[in-house]
Amino acid sequence: MSTNSVRIMLLTCSTRPTALGPAVAEWFGRTVAPLAEDLGVELVPVSLGELDLPLLDEEEHPSSGVYRQRHTREWSALVDSVDGVVAVTPEYNFGMPATLKNALDYLGREWAWKPIGFVSYGNTSAGTRSVQHAKQVVTTLRLVPLGATVALRIGDAVVDGRVRPDARWDGAAARVLGEVARLAQALRPLREAADDDAVEGPVPGSYLRRLTPGDAAEVVVLQRCCWVDEALANDTLALGPLHESLDDVRGWLTEWRATGLWRDGRLLGMVRTRHDDGTVHVGRLAVVPDLRGAGVGRWLLRRAQADLEPGLERVVLSTGARSERNLRLYESEGFAREGGAVDGVVRLGKPVPSPSAALAR
Repeated sequence: MSTNSVRIMLLTCSTRPTALGPAVAEWFGRTVAPLAEDLGVELVPVSLGELDLPLLDEEEHPSSGVYRQRHTREWSALVDSVDGVVAVTPEYNFGMPATLKNALDYLGREWAWKPIGFVSYGNTSAGTRSVQHAKQVVTTLRLVPLGATVALRIGDAVVDGRVRPDARWDGAAARVLGEVARLAQALRPLREAADDDAVEGPVPGSYLRRLTPGDAAEVVVLQRCCWVDEALANDTLALGPLHESLDDVRGWLTEWRATGLWRDGRLLGMVRTRHDDGTVHVGRLAVVPDLRGAGVGRWLLRRAQADLEPGLERVVLSTGARSERNLRLYESEGFAREGGAVDGVVRLGKPVPSPSAALAR
């Protein structure tokens, strides 16, 4: 699972001038701030009152993703940028406020596979009927509601317009943040796979995406399980991928263009490329042991060559002189050895293929 930090929208739903919503949201944000720092969570405060969305006024259905109004595009970008939501909501007449329903109805895919928690407030039911009403709607949008909630009865919890200190409510707030953070990480693979830019992989349910320094831990694990065979084949432990630290990997992930094949939060394979004076250097081609021989490495190698920029002339890569499996793969893909082995390493190269040829081989 990715170790990237998560961004959680803290959404204040009431728009009445004298509403308690801002005070409740301020209490929640202040209360969970130390835990948010420990969990790597960035809270993004958003007020529907300040956002000032009119009643839904788009011509196309939200599922189309065609937004003509500027306020819709801005709302879409804001929701797209977060990994989950905590909604601070009152209860109006046994239901959620119309402002929250309207904000939800504006969008479609942007909500999918994100957790949503609720901090409710009210009188008799402490706002819990508002939450139950909202859950019927959010599940249709593929938002995932939490089990943990905060429910504040105004007469007990609010003094002089502020939420009074109480260990019970502080603990409930911490449980909401902890659960939304864990679910946001767990659901990340579904969000990534559903992204418009995601490339479907060769393994059912897999997808390709760019690797970032936040993926360094998964890359370290993949390298160490894959290069053990290389070490055995070449009778040496002096292989960089076996010894690189997290910081080492984060460093080269910023310098190389690296892509990873993922499924359900697991890094199945990867490859990296770098350009230098018309030459493309390909490296770190790796596939998890249980998928070797299934064509995943060949697919990754071809994708790496298909995504090259124009104007490049040659593709080069290296492998151990006794890595017979690797050598057979590279030579079957048109690479030729360039000279003999140097320090136990063989260099291979070939002209840059056209993108269509790279994928069609």
